[in-house]
Amino acid sequence: MGITRPLPDEYSAGLAPYIAEAPEGDVLALLKAQLGEVTALFTGMSEPQATYRYAPGKWSLKDLLQHLSDAERIFAYRCLRIGRGDVTPLPGWEEDDYALAARADERALADLLADFQATRAASLELFRSLSDAAWAHVGTSNGRPLSARALPYVCLGHAAHHLAVIRERYLPGLK
Repeated sequence: MGITRPLPDEYSAGLAPYIAEAPEGDVLALLKAQLGEVTALFTGMSEPQATYRYAPGKWSLKDLLQHLSDAERIFAYRCLRIGRGDVTPLPGWEEDDYALAARADERALADLLADFQATRAASLELFRSLSDAAWAHVGTSNGRPLSARALPYVCLGHAAHHLAVIRERYLPGLK
């Protein structure tokens, strides 16, 4: 049957922009293709380029790559819990606190990229493991309903959003 796009009552308004950014098509194939896109974007980037910030107080490219890994882990964990029928409410998270604690600029870019690749691969394996019935499960995250089937689309759209920001605001400054 495949994973179908979630209905608006299956996720919060805060996640709606990410789901809207997810292109139409087989979400698992799109997630796999996006992994190649992220890899191509960061491969060959120098360490100084990867610490570039387009404005004071903004994340570096390394911070953004770490954020993609952190967010994907959280979204996949939510999918695991909800997909397995766990109805325990899941808390929100503060991305800026995670970014500060991660200290991504102190890590090698190759390590950050390998981390994202492993995270995306693990997400794909989890998503492939869920049954058709599991995708319909709805839990609570950050005080709002969230379906298991919304989460692959959130992963896809969230990364697409940040890739667009990188292309628009970061890459022009790297020249």
